[in-house]
This record gives sequence, structure tokens and C-alpha cells, in this order.
Amino acid sequence: MALPSILTERLRLPVVASPLFIISHPALTLAQCKAGVVGSFPALNARPESQLDEWLAMITEDLAAYSAANPERPAAPFAVNQIVHTSNRRLEHDLMLCVKYKVPIVISSLGAVPEVNAAVHSYGGIVLHDIINNRHANSAIRKGADGLIAVAAGAGGHAGQLSPFALVQEIREWFDGPLLLAGAIATGGAILAAQAAGADLAYIGSPFIATEEARAADAYKQAIVEGTAADIVYSNYFTGVHGNYLKPSIRAAGLDPDNLPEADPSKMDFEAATTGVKAWKDIWGSGQGIGAVKSIQPVPALVDRLEAEYRQARVRLSL
Repeated sequence: MALPSILTERLRLPVVASPLFIISHPALTLAQCKAGVVGSFPALNARPESQLDEWLAMITEDLAAYSAANPERPAAPFAVNQIVHTSNRRLEHDLMLCVKYKVPIVISSLGAVPEVNAAVHSYGGIVLHDIINNRHANSAIRKGADGLIAVAAGAGGHAGQLSPFALVQEIREWFDGPLLLAGAIATGGAILAAQAAGADLAYIGSPFIATEEARAADAYKQAIVEGTAADIVYSNYFTGVHGNYLKPSIRAAGLDPDNLPEADPSKMDFEAATTGVKAWKDIWGSGQGIGAVKSIQPVPALVDRLEAEYRQARVRLSL
């Protein structure tokens, strides 16, 4: 199946920048889109909820103006992440704003709901749903999602445990639509590897934390630069859902990252930890690919590096 034009025509690289809770905001999203990759942010990052209207107006107008002024290299589209879970009391409000501004891409997480997909389809948008296993993938497509984001082992934040090769292979046995792959992708070579494995695009988050435009604490950015895969711990203790986090932030909260208890999954809380510290704010999410991040730099410089590495990898493999 051919990819929707929204995922091909204006992209400099086959990359979607993942929505980073707290960290992604208009400055980062706009920089990503203007650099030629799909920029994104979680709707819940706009607070109070009325701010989402302001953000969507700003992003829509800014990207339209940029593309008109740069017809030879127009901006890539943007995406908004919606948490489709009963704990998200803002979902209806935020979704209606996505309809109002005709958000090109909606990334749905933690629940596949046909009504969400129908709302996005009503104006011609597409829905990409993130999943961690083949069963969830089947459910998402049956309920009307247009594409899938396979969140494999090593991805930052909430993530699965399956090898990217196994997960992509199982999905491709029955699904030929848009497929993105997440999990420790931090180099241009890894983007090409994701495509070689069967994905259409790479889904990249952690490297964008260490950018000048990211709304992350300086210490968080520096921890990404200094960290390696050995500094990542996989736990459900902080939100009730398993995810990957930076050990230094766990130690700073007075906890032992090597001896975290299991949380009760039925008491999911996507913002506050069970310990009194804040997940995402105090406990920092990160993927295992951060060893490739060597400095804090502007988004355009990061995308330049990824593109150069991607081209070098294609030449090396004579593609």
C-alpha cells in the first residue's frame, strides 16, 4: 500500500518526532517541521486546556506562512498526541480543537476508540496509533486507525519489551499500511535500519530532548548527552505502565533504580508518581539510544546530522 502523501511529500527524512510529555511545545514542534520532519506534541502539554486553542492557531498560521515563503522546501506537517484513556478528562475538548484546526496527523495512545478515528477522518486527517504488541495492533486497525507506531524495546517513556525485528515482522504479516518504528533510534543509520526491517518511518524522541528548543531542564538535557543505554531502567513504578527512565533522575529522587517495586497497573496515573515525585518532571523518560547524542544543539543541527548519517548509510549499503 502506498503511504499517504502527508507522510511523504514534505519530509526531508522518513521521521516523525515523537510527542514528549511536558517537553514538546510550539517552539520545538515548529523547529522540527521546518527542519523537514513531522513535529508533534501531546495535547495535554497545553495548560490550561484553553491554551491548546492558542497553540494550534499559532502552529497552523506559522507553518502556512513558512511554507508560502519557502515553496522549494515547505514545512513538514505536524501531529498532536491524544491520550485515549478514561483518565483523560480533556479528550473530547482537545479532539474537537483538532477537528477545528484540521490537525493533519493525530497520534493516539493508550486506547483505540473508533469515535476518535472518525472525528479525525471527518476533515481528512489520519490517525497513527501506538502499540507494543501485535494484538494491540490488530485492535487499532479494526477500530479504524490508519497506521501504527510499533513501540519496541528500548524506546523512551512508555514502551514495550519486544524486539523491533519481531514486532515489525509480525505486523507486516497482515498489515501493509503505514508503519512507524520506535525504539533506540538516534542515528541516520538506525532510521535506514528501521526501513530495512519493514517500517516506513522512524519515530524518534530522546535525541530531541537534548535540543535548544526543547522545554526540558538543563540537567535533563545534559543527562541525555552524558547517558548511555546502561543508564536506562525499565519500570512501571512511576505511572503504573512500564516505561524507560534515566537512572540519575531516579537516584536524585532518593530511590534505588536497581530495586524498584512493581506498581498496581489498575491505578495508572500518567502524571504523578506513587512516591510523591512527579513522573516526567522529576523522573525523566529516555530511550536506550542516547549514547549517540553527544551535545545539546538546535533542532536543525540534529536533523542535519541524521540526514548526513542516513545518506552515508545508504551509500555504504549501495542503496
